[in-house]
Amino acid sequence: MRIAVTGQAGQVVSSLVERGAAAGHTVIAIGRPRLDLADPSSIRPALEAAAPDVIVSAAAYTAVDKAESERDLAQAINGRGAGLVADATRALGVPLVHISTDYVFDGTSDRPYTESDPTGPTGVYGASKLAGEQAVQAAHGDHSAILRVAWVYSPFGGNFVKTMLRLAGDRDEVSVVADQLGNPTSALDIADGILKVAMNLVANPDPALRGIFHMTASGEASWADFAEAIFASAAMRGGPTARVKRITTADYPTPATRPANSRLDCRRIAETHGIVLPHWRSSLETVVDRLQP
Repeated sequence: MRIAVTGQAGQVVSSLVERGAAAGHTVIAIGRPRLDLADPSSIRPALEAAAPDVIVSAAAYTAVDKAESERDLAQAINGRGAGLVADATRALGVPLVHISTDYVFDGTSDRPYTESDPTGPTGVYGASKLAGEQAVQAAHGDHSAILRVAWVYSPFGGNFVKTMLRLAGDRDEVSVVADQLGNPTSALDIADGILKVAMNLVANPDPALRGIFHMTASGEASWADFAEAIFASAAMRGGPTARVKRITTADYPTPATRPANSRLDCRRIAETHGIVLPHWRSSLETVVDRLQP
């Protein structure tokens, strides 16, 4: 299978390139300047040149706090840009897998969110990603799968695991928010899920395989729980470790509001695509193994 993915150096793109090659697929990562979501004229020519069997829309504006002061840029990339990728995908006559986020919800639910729950982003980033979902559905909804992911980490790029290991190298105690819940998810596992969804879309016209799906790791945690697991895993490998001081969201103010509940219910993707991602604790061990010298 020949897969074109928007973006070049992000966690999901890097993981998809690695996992795709291991599975015998050709994955073509197309990023700036060749494909720039903020430059509409660059999108269709770059995707056409790749001649793909399926397109994965993974490039995005992901600076959650900075988006509060760069609303127009976030909307141009995550909203209009996503729609233009869907337009180009429709013109090529191939399926689309679009990557979205838990930030489309307000985080006030007391249970994991399902795909049918009302959206209600509280910040610019979440609103721009929701706009992207809507643009994809309007442009290519009958031939696309939108995958909402959350709390992504990997051996690539910047992420929470790398930050915790870096901080543990400089201090004995790290303050981490304990009143936000989510599903820490390895981008390597996300890549495996994307590959399976992509193969299903290419091989099967069943409308049930299209639409919005939640795809996160099994198990849940708070950020503080996650940090403690990171340090425990690193310590077993002779890496840096620190005590975790559990704090509240109010103790760590940020420009953008974080959802208190980012947990996603993934039963639909299990039932329709046969995808159940591994438990976050086992996947964390794999990533920490790769990050330790």
